[in-house]
Amino acid sequence: MTETDLPIFLTVTETAAVLRTTPKAVYAMIERGQLPGVVRIGRRVRVRTADLLHWLRQKSAPSPVEHRR
Repeated sequence: MTETDLPIFLTVTETAAVLRTTPKAVYAMIERGQLPGVVRIGRRVRVRTADLLHWLRQKSAPSPVEHRR
């Protein structure tokens, strides 16, 4: 799945799939304020895809193989 395949907003379940974790863990991250791009529409929670992917890129570290080049 590429960035262009993803919708503008992700559900909690879709966010969990991107992060390879559980929806329960995503809800916990939302409650602790650890997840960017959270939008509440009534009782529904959505995560802005662009914000999530940008956050993930900022969190990534180069692998040891990339670092040696």
